[in-house]
Amino acid sequence: MIFECSVNTNLEINNLMDLHKLKPFIDNGMKVNYSRLAREFDVDRRTIKKYCLGFTKKAKRSRHSKMDAYYDIIYDLLYDKENNDKKKVFEYKRVLWQYLKDNYDMNIPQSSFRRYISSKDEFQSYFNAKKKNAIKAKTPMRFETLPAKQAQLDWKENFEFVLNTGESIIINVFVFILSFSRYRIYRLSLTKTQDVLFHFLTESFEAINGVPEELVTDNMSTVMDVARTEYFEGKINNKFKQFADDFGFKTHPCIAGRPNTKAKVESPMRILDELKAYSGDLSYEELVMKLEEINNRENSKYHQGYDSIPLLSLEKEKDLLLKLPTDSIRGRYKITQSTVKVNQSSMITYKRNQYSVPPEYIGKRLNLQSYDNQIHLYFNTKLIAIHDISTKRLNYLKDHYIDISKQTLSFDDETKMENIALENLKAIGERYSNEHST
Repeated sequence: MIFECSVNTNLEINNLMDLHKLKPFIDNGMKVNYSRLAREFDVDRRTIKKYCLGFTKKAKRSRHSKMDAYYDIIYDLLYDKENNDKKKVFEYKRVLWQYLKDNYDMNIPQSSFRRYISSKDEFQSYFNAKKKNAIKAKTPMRFETLPAKQAQLDWKENFEFVLNTGESIIINVFVFILSFSRYRIYRLSLTKTQDVLFHFLTESFEAINGVPEELVTDNMSTVMDVARTEYFEGKINNKFKQFADDFGFKTHPCIAGRPNTKAKVESPMRILDELKAYSGDLSYEELVMKLEEINNRENSKYHQGYDSIPLLSLEKEKDLLLKLPTDSIRGRYKITQSTVKVNQSSMITYKRNQYSVPPEYIGKRLNLQSYDNQIHLYFNTKLIAIHDISTKRLNYLKDHYIDISKQTLSFDDETKMENIALENLKAIGERYSNEHST
């Protein structure tokens, strides 16, 4: 709409915001047909008059997001180029949100956080790259199971993690989940041997105070000798079959190449990607505690996807589970674990007999695990010695005894000193062998 005036100018009025331009002319006696303008703009006549007399809307305030306070923190977490060896990995926005919540006291809803990340190209591009590299899986068919009917088992395996000492280790996370309640149990291990698997499963059954009717698993070698296929039912490992028989459950292996058969356990596996965000920050013990924290959190929170809190739903399953076998049967499948102290002779004691360790561990506490008729000794996560379980009172490994001798004997000739050490070691072996035979 264009107003022609007697002065040398044209006024273009396109919307209500432009009407204030008429005020100087109205002040100088120009008559305005408010009713006509009201019809043109389809608003009340009084509104037109108000704008013509100089009313203007206040400009919108530039609102700052609460998330702006975390911008630099987020940028450094996603793009820390100075500490590339300790660079954190956030597979999903949810992982980053949880990390900020746990470590920076961020109290912002996940939905608001996601909108903010999506609005920043530099942050969204980080997650776009993750999505691009992800392997797209087929959507599994949803199905539900009755209480106490089924549990699913898997490993998140060969997971590289950097400890706060700079040491890089490979970890494996055992994942056990009840299909009805979605109650889950996570356990950390450096190995995936059958003994470790039996131990964790036994602990899991004890934790839920019962046994489900069937266990769904993939074709891992500790369970299957021959994988199940579409045309062959597979062959379950004899030791695992005995374990299943002792506990009373049926083993249900997936068809090879079809992990979606156990989709209930595959989904919670993604939660464990949260651990990657702590690479470089934690000791092994702290990593175990962080996993336990995640485990407890997921069991205690409401999950919208299946409309329940696992910890509460477990109560509906407990009374329906099969009874646990006797203590003696369960004990056969547990790894003996204990803490031992290294004495001044660089030995630890296990079942009244002593076993050597390198002398630098004198006075320190070690973790001892007993399985496969051996004892495994760890200092933190480092395996420092393996001994066959023996009936002899003193059990030295040759290298340990030589190192101990070096700290005791003072010979300039190292070869002579080693020969004396080996002679002493031979004499000790003969003495304690004879003592046992008599």
